[in-house]
Amino acid sequence: MLRKALYFLALLVLFGCGAKKKRTYSKTRTVTVEASKEEPVVPEEPSRKEKRKNLKAESVVETAMAFSGTRYRFGGTTKKGMDCSGLVFVSLQENDIEFPRVSYQMAERGKRIKVKQVQKGDLLFFKTGKNRKRINHVGLVVDVKGDDIKFIHSTSSRGVIVSSLREGYWNYAFVRATRIL
Repeated sequence: MLRKALYFLALLVLFGCGAKKKRTYSKTRTVTVEASKEEPVVPEEPSRKEKRKNLKAESVVETAMAFSGTRYRFGGTTKKGMDCSGLVFVSLQENDIEFPRVSYQMAERGKRIKVKQVQKGDLLFFKTGKNRKRINHVGLVVDVKGDDIKFIHSTSSRGVIVSSLREGYWNYAFVRATRIL
């Protein structure tokens, strides 16, 4: 009896796997795309002023990125250690831009902009303190891709790093963005 059951099971496995699959569609679909008859939209060349501004932003970001991995040090402005406002201060200073040294004073400068308008080189300000009464953290925007805004800053736990504004903590602590270039 056991032999018959095993034999039957073996036959079922051998012949059960060869079932033919049914096609759920009858014809091959074709899609055609026509070109529009409108003139192609050619992006405008940025003005000389915009090009200079973009080059300045690139230079400031490049300076800040050179400090990536530097450990945190309250009040620091060197490769030995640096805090968030020190990072922004030095990056701007090395590119001949005078700016305050402290984050809440930095937030009072520049043109306030909406998050959707943020570009490379803009500053992001945060309230991260326990009582959250005044701005105490700043980051420099290094990349914008759609809704994802990457910024470089110095954290007390990980030093100088690049983070995303999408991260819950930074999104929650975010206060404002300003354009200084």
